[in-house]
Amino acid sequence: MAEIKTIGIITSGNDAPGMNSAIRAVTRSAIYNNLKVKAIYRGYKGLIDGDIVEFGSHSVSNIIQQGGTILKSSPSKDFLSPDGRKKAYENIVKEEIDALIVIGGDGSIHGARIFAQEYDIPCIAIPATIDNNLCGTDTTIGYDTALNTIMQVVDKIRDTATSHERLFFVEVMGDGAGFLALNSGIASGCEEAIVPTIEIEDEQLHHFIQNGFRKTKSSSIVLVAANEKVGGAVHYADLVKAQYPELDVRISILGHLQRGGQPSAHDRIIASRMGSASIQALLKGLRNVMIGIDNDEIVYVPFSRAIRDNRAIDHNLLDILHNISI
Repeated sequence: MAEIKTIGIITSGNDAPGMNSAIRAVTRSAIYNNLKVKAIYRGYKGLIDGDIVEFGSHSVSNIIQQGGTILKSSPSKDFLSPDGRKKAYENIVKEEIDALIVIGGDGSIHGARIFAQEYDIPCIAIPATIDNNLCGTDTTIGYDTALNTIMQVVDKIRDTATSHERLFFVEVMGDGAGFLALNSGIASGCEEAIVPTIEIEDEQLHHFIQNGFRKTKSSSIVLVAANEKVGGAVHYADLVKAQYPELDVRISILGHLQRGGQPSAHDRIIASRMGSASIQALLKGLRNVMIGIDNDEIVYVPFSRAIRDNRAIDHNLLDILHNISI
């Protein structure tokens, strides 16, 4: 493999708290190891458009505490086409970039995998998504911050739910994975969590209303993972309203506030570790791997494994939620 002298760094897909921490770690680790850094703005779209600037150590000062991404992110339909990726590669050659560090979720890693295969350029991915749905790593950058954000909001909603004896259906993000709904449900003391990978039939919902809400509670909160196929919180709230018109049912869809805010200490630390590890991976001659953390150790996960399937929900966590919410 040719010697790596210059790396490109890119953030792609949806933003996640901690991306800036990763950008900082990649940039300064690269410079420490005598590598040049080229920052690519606006994701794969910026790579096609040539929106590329050289970074120095000062370029990433005072960003570790910032949410979002200073490199911006923008969807790119052009990168899905061979012609778009050809333009991206031409800019890689023009900027003399020898390897690419991609910070993002499953879609971003999928794009990096195809690009690396077509043009034989070393690519290293850093998992940054609030959904926590990538295989091969215990957690992704942004997940812990989003989890804490949801917990804090649900705590506030419970004040109203209790004061008015209401049943709240609170919809959270999760991209079909359900980790945010289930774990924030446990953390905030919710009575139920409805996630895409665990089907909740009408009879089960009826059982929850009869036992979890009517018999023992004056108010309840159900966390629902967003699900385009079913309809999320609105769908389940409508079911309950139709069957139990006497209940005061309300809906709260948290939306994009889950992605914002200052990253937690945990997210800053893993982003810093993963960013540094991405440079070490390149120096070791690795390519087409995602940086992961398994049992608090850095691991290198092949792209094919990282995006193979969404991580499975631990059904034992749902049992815990039910057992401690009686």
